[in-house]
Amino acid sequence: MALYRVNKPRNPQGKFHVKKNDEVVVLTGTQQGKRGKVLEVLRDRSRVIIEGVNFIKRATRKSQQQPQCGIIEREGALHISKVMLAADYDSRKGAAKETEAAPKVTKEKTAPKGKK
Repeated sequence: MALYRVNKPRNPQGKFHVKKNDEVVVLTGTQQGKRGKVLEVLRDRSRVIIEGVNFIKRATRKSQQQPQCGIIEREGALHISKVMLAADYDSRKGAAKETEAAPKVTKEKTAPKGKK
C-alpha cells in the first residue's frame, strides 16, 4: 500500500511570505477573495490555516477528549502560494482601480453622408 504524497513531509522552505497572525487574502480557488488571520503555518507541507476560510466537516466519535460527538466544522489548510498579504493585495487593487478611473474615449456614430 502506497503512502499518498500529501501526507509525506517535504523539505521545508526556510522562509515564507506570511507568518502567524498576518492578515491575508485568498487569491485562487473556491475561497477566492476571502480574508482572514493566519492561525498556523505548516512549514513541512507548505500550507497555512486561515481563520474563517476553507471550512471542512468531519464526523467524530464520542471520546473523553470529545464528549460531544457529531459533525465538527474546522478550518482546512490552503497552499501558501494561494494567499497574499492583505496590505499588498489592497495596494495592488488600488493601483488597478486608478487606471480604470481614467475617462474612456469612445467613437460617436455619425449618419452616413450622401443620404438624408
